[in-house]
Amino acid sequence: MTEDWRTSALKRAQVAAIAGVGYPLINLLGHTLRWRVEGLDHLEAIRAAGRQPVMAFWHGRILPATFYFRRRGIVVITSENFDGEWIARIIERFGYGTARGSSSRGGLKAMLQLVREMQRGRAAGFTLDGPRGPARVAQPGALWLARTTGNPVLPFHLEASRHWSLRSWDRTQIPKPFSDVALVVGEPMDVPANATEEHMEQARGEMEARLRALEQRALDMLE
Repeated sequence: MTEDWRTSALKRAQVAAIAGVGYPLINLLGHTLRWRVEGLDHLEAIRAAGRQPVMAFWHGRILPATFYFRRRGIVVITSENFDGEWIARIIERFGYGTARGSSSRGGLKAMLQLVREMQRGRAAGFTLDGPRGPARVAQPGALWLARTTGNPVLPFHLEASRHWSLRSWDRTQIPKPFSDVALVVGEPMDVPANATEEHMEQARGEMEARLRALEQRALDMLE
């Protein structure tokens, strides 16, 4: 069914305006940031082995993650609603692919598209607690994708030394210009093709624990 916003000329104009302003602002901000990076060799090792990562992180770190991992052909899920449209337009300009859908509409279609894209040799990006939370509670989507494709989940976390935090469910963090950003990439996690639901729940809990440890490491790097 067509989303209501598509039938409104005003909404379509708003989408174009937000995307038109959002991309250069994020791009300008990103180029002022100073990066402290640890664990990127895990990503390189996955690709050296002929595999692709299911890159997993918390929804509240979308902005710095979008900038740092730009131009790598990573495919992410974006909603088909009004917000999803302008987000998709911005991230596509940063070199990302998009699979359209959400947990409430078109989710299976989007997941199957991610499977096809990974089979073609593209990485996937996943906000583990997205799109609606609860915050920092991992949902099973990334693990399902890893089990289905045979590719590992690669967790990572980012922290900015100076930032604004939005009053949103995920407390979205926006780094302030010229701040330091610590990026910590953890060890990959494989999910066997025959993993049971019990195994998947254990893996989900383990992924949450790994991300908590990565967050602490990122904070330590900024001290």
